[in-house]
Amino acid sequence: MTHDPADNTLPRLLAHNARQHGADIALREKDRGIWNEMTWADYAENVTTCAAAFESMGVKPGDAVIIIGDNRVRLYIAMLAVSMLRAHAMPAYAGATLDELRHFVGEANVSAAVAEDQEQVDKLLELREAGDGSPAQIIYDDSRGLGEYTEPGLMAWETFLDKGHAALKGDPGLGERLVNAAKPDDPAVFMHSSGTTGKPKGIVLSHANLISGSRNAHAAGAFVEGEEVLAYLPMAWVGDYALTVGAAIVYRFTISVPERQETVQRDMREIAPSLYLAAPRTWDNMLTTIQVAIENSTPFKKRVYHFFMDRSIEAEKRKLKGEKPGMLDGLGHLLGEWLVFGPIKDQFGLTRLTSAFTGGEAIGEDTFVFYRGLGIALRQFYGQTETSAFSSLQAADEVQLHTVGKPLPGVEVEITEDGEIMFRSGSVFAGYYNNPEATAEALNDGWLSTGDAGYLEDDGHLVVLGRLSEVVYTAGGERYVPNYVENRLKFSPYIKDAAVSGAGRDELTAMVCIDFEAVGHWAEVNGVPYTSYGDLSQREEVAALLKLAFERVNNVLPETLKMHRYVSLPKEFDPDDGEITRTRKLRRKVVEERYSQVIEALYGGASEVHVKAEVTYETGETGFVERTLPIREV
Repeated sequence: MTHDPADNTLPRLLAHNARQHGADIALREKDRGIWNEMTWADYAENVTTCAAAFESMGVKPGDAVIIIGDNRVRLYIAMLAVSMLRAHAMPAYAGATLDELRHFVGEANVSAAVAEDQEQVDKLLELREAGDGSPAQIIYDDSRGLGEYTEPGLMAWETFLDKGHAALKGDPGLGERLVNAAKPDDPAVFMHSSGTTGKPKGIVLSHANLISGSRNAHAAGAFVEGEEVLAYLPMAWVGDYALTVGAAIVYRFTISVPERQETVQRDMREIAPSLYLAAPRTWDNMLTTIQVAIENSTPFKKRVYHFFMDRSIEAEKRKLKGEKPGMLDGLGHLLGEWLVFGPIKDQFGLTRLTSAFTGGEAIGEDTFVFYRGLGIALRQFYGQTETSAFSSLQAADEVQLHTVGKPLPGVEVEITEDGEIMFRSGSVFAGYYNNPEATAEALNDGWLSTGDAGYLEDDGHLVVLGRLSEVVYTAGGERYVPNYVENRLKFSPYIKDAAVSGAGRDELTAMVCIDFEAVGHWAEVNGVPYTSYGDLSQREEVAALLKLAFERVNNVLPETLKMHRYVSLPKEFDPDDGEITRTRKLRRKVVEERYSQVIEALYGGASEVHVKAEVTYETGETGFVERTLPIREV
């Protein structure tokens, strides 16, 4: 295993990997159908050359460099190079709006940017024109469509690297100085909070934070040295950086970058990763695809599938309840693996999976049990950007449906009197960037106030209920967390988003957004005609599906918290409309203001409500979806 002295940084560990394992493959990237490989030696050389180029262009400690686009090897290289200079690598979501980028520029001195392609370059040029001229330097990876651009400070990646080569040639000692310039407490990456209650806060994670987080997760059995990982998660999400850069360098993973987001599934099948992290929605979508394929197969295949799958799921449920396996469970799974489970896993690139995780929000019981029945040891983890992604994890032999496992080794946890989860660890950040008030609220003697409500069970497992700030009371004084109820509604594959109301009211109600893909598949299989999202969302047949989801959630809620009425909205909640964040967290105040007339109708005894909702199109133009919606009884 790699030796990790206390003064290590990611660039130093990268250099160590280049010296000790230089010929091993560190990165793969698919381009025009071909996987191009990069060794650890080449990886380290590219990062150092990139850092030299940035320095020659005037990027200095404390500056920020925006990294924007989908996952690309050069963008990962740029982030590490920026950290070498003790500057801030600031990844942005590929779909970031101009206002979001303006917020970034307002936080720090953005001296340069690295963009994936023409779309992102155009966005950065618009940002430059609308502001103070930042970023002055824009480097792009994909040159297609940019040949005729004459804007100052715009350059191709190859031209940019030439600057680095020239700087290294002119100063023989520069490379070693760059590798050793950053210290453990210097910035590795500049992330942002989700911004559910206001502007996103700047979160700078140090090299020490990320290395500590990787060690903690490794000690808990999250991964081993030499994992194969597909880098498809958004680069601006801490889970991606913690795995594909942090842990990948500390434990020498091989990282494969898909050709495009649209080809992720096909590329994953070719790579067959050993470690796979996905949000519950991704696991849900994969399950929907499997179920639709089975429904469209022959009657014989359907019978074989259900014979083995149904029995395996029941066996897994018994196992999770602590019951002993039946005499035929093992034999049934062996036959099922050969006839059903193996072919399904092969189709989705899951054949070599030894570490499978879900996080970000609660996952539905049916989805969770399905994958474990399929032979994938799916586990839940919990963490935040402020804790370098990982804080607690389910051990392979201690999986429980309602918990997120035990705190990782190296992580201390406390629950305050009002039920807030607190963490202390080397992976916890030092504070919000240039925001002493928010830092003082979040940190006390190294303890991070997570803002989440939860409790520890007698066996040490952590249960997360939802945001503490969202703990509200009904008119009768019943305490509940809307997010907890919403997540359980979203356990249904047919509900993509939900917003539950009930603060100061006699009962709970909800607004839901259907999952257009899942419900659309269901409608096609069942011969239900529709013309649009708005049309499908209001069909009586779909209302019956949604009613089942509400009834299922009501069955686990106390009598005083059961939901009685709901509305299916004619459009999805959209980050471009400000209703959810880029990580699909609900911006509750925005939603409650925008749909205030719906909420009043739900509690006013009306049978329908007229809605005029603003939508933002891909072009940036806005329009309206207007429809009269029936208010349905559960």
